[in-house]
Amino acid sequence: MSWSRALKEATRAGLTIERIDRTRLEPVVALRGACGVAIVIGLTLWLGSPALAVSSAFGAFSSGLATFQRSWRPRPALALAAAAALAVSTFLGYLAAANTVLFAVLLAVWTLLTGMAWAVGPVSGLVATQMVAVMLITVTLPTSVVGALEHTALIAFGGVVQAALIVLFPVRPWGVQRDALADALAGVADYARRLRHDPVAPFDPLPLMDARSAAALTPRQARRRPGQLRGFRGLAERIRPVLASLADPVVGAPETGPQRERVRDLLAATASVLDAVAHAVRKGEPVRLPPEAMAVLEVPAAGPMLDGAARRAALRLMALVGDVVEATEGPVEAVTAEGRKDYRHLPRPTVPGLVPEVLRTLHREARWSSPVLRHAVRVTAVAVCGYLAGAALPWGHGYWAPLTSVMVMRPDFGQTYARGVARFAGTLGGVALAGAAMALAHPGEQVSAVLAVLCVGLLYLLLRTGYAVASACISGYVIFLLGIAGEGWSQTVAARVALTLLGGLLALAAYAVFPAWETPVLRDRLADWLAANGRYAVAVLEAHARPAERRPRQVREALLDARAARVAWEETLARAQQEPVTVPELTREAAEAAGTAVGALGRVTMLLEAHLPDRDAAPSPEAADFAAALRTALPPAADAVREARPLDWGPVDEALERWQERAGERPGVAVRGAELLAEALGEAAAAL
Repeated sequence: MSWSRALKEATRAGLTIERIDRTRLEPVVALRGACGVAIVIGLTLWLGSPALAVSSAFGAFSSGLATFQRSWRPRPALALAAAAALAVSTFLGYLAAANTVLFAVLLAVWTLLTGMAWAVGPVSGLVATQMVAVMLITVTLPTSVVGALEHTALIAFGGVVQAALIVLFPVRPWGVQRDALADALAGVADYARRLRHDPVAPFDPLPLMDARSAAALTPRQARRRPGQLRGFRGLAERIRPVLASLADPVVGAPETGPQRERVRDLLAATASVLDAVAHAVRKGEPVRLPPEAMAVLEVPAAGPMLDGAARRAALRLMALVGDVVEATEGPVEAVTAEGRKDYRHLPRPTVPGLVPEVLRTLHREARWSSPVLRHAVRVTAVAVCGYLAGAALPWGHGYWAPLTSVMVMRPDFGQTYARGVARFAGTLGGVALAGAAMALAHPGEQVSAVLAVLCVGLLYLLLRTGYAVASACISGYVIFLLGIAGEGWSQTVAARVALTLLGGLLALAAYAVFPAWETPVLRDRLADWLAANGRYAVAVLEAHARPAERRPRQVREALLDARAARVAWEETLARAQQEPVTVPELTREAAEAAGTAVGALGRVTMLLEAHLPDRDAAPSPEAADFAAALRTALPPAADAVREARPLDWGPVDEALERWQERAGERPGVAVRGAELLAEALGEAAAAL
């Protein structure tokens, strides 16, 4: 993609305003967050001063904004953590604010740490970014150390108020966990429907990955978890490969004929049941199962209409849907592959337990090749340059230049440029509307406070529509908030527009001068995905080879690794397609074709997983031979992908030929699956 096209696409993405379904809006939650800001501003105006009101409002605003991020942590904990971080950041900033050089050094260290916070997760990165932004604003308000302590306490108080409102007025408790589980069930239902028309349709594992993350609980959360959130995720995971096996024309029913029609009916009925459960989980209502679908999911009076592997898959599907129906009648526990009930939950570390994990993550990313470290260095340089430039200019409010840079910069090119355009457009619109209101109405302290709270409410309500809308609301909020402290509206508007433009240009120029392109690492991500899918295939094949020694946990962990590698590949590919650089050794067409082939490798392994033999089944030396050949061929194949060399699957093909000769004219499901695996590997080699 050329630079002109890349910038054009980024501009379009930044100015796009997303439409949100009315049912997905959360006006009550937005009202609660705005009330938290209103309470803090009102109390500090009544008992304190306008300057204290401004400081406390930033704490309540940022704490409320943190609770709207997608996180599985309790919302009160997010509000308190954000407020505590903001308070510490503000106080340290004030201690150094008197000396420009010292504050620039502190700003550099603090911004570097916040940039590295993106390695922990997007929520941590966003909260850390707000720490720098609020520090830049509020350090200009206090006049003494005692005053700085007052402002610090009020910022923390804003977070306490937001957390208290969440506890006192809960809105959809466990709502994000409900949505994640419902999305996973709906994703499997959609997969079943797509299989009716496309027997080899791809499966998107992201909803199941999100549901698994949402199911990880601290011991305290586990004691409070609603019974409706237990059991369904594990059943959906086990239904997924059975659906693929039933629909596949090679290991399931034939492509045409009465058996295919019976399979389509079973897939449609399963989708209807899963959709009903997803709706009930999302709304917290009793499950209403469709009777016509339940009738389809029974063995016909005339006897089974399927045979062979398709019949086994259909009976397994009916049993699993039966487990879903039983789960709808009351709380259930997850059932392991051995049939034993497992009363444990996925452990989530407590906040103190996160410290070692965070330190390990930061140590792992502390290398020059890490895009997170390069982002941290880039945003640090831009923030310091913006601060020094803003301080040297005669406009005042010099912190707006580094603030804009910090808020728009992200580790990838597409988001940085799109957010830069959106930030400037939103700021221009926001300051125009807010400035016009200030010029025409000349509102006093109380009216300015009401208008600021109104902007916050609109921000919380329309947060998901796009960054341009959010920037407009934030701009209006800042202008009305500084109007409480007596700032002149014309000076505020002019300075904000000019310095926002300066900060945005610095951010865009920094990425052009010191980029961290995703395109050159495409081959690495593809090699990682190939290796992960290969390990998943080896784990499943070894379960076929030695059923008595089968370890379900090994297969499960390999599947999770394969999913993570797939998501990393897809995210890297999506970012690379927005960048104005290319890699001659890997064109876009080759990357997409290779990704399709590696994805087929995972799909075929999923089919084999659906037909794992019983523990008392006879061992299969041929499957062990094929698994060993694949295990040996994977490391050099991954290296070949990284180094743009041809792939050699000769030993794997030879092992397959030996297996086919011993199987004769009646190959089983495992042999047919191995044939599909070899075909997918060959397609990957041809694509590259």
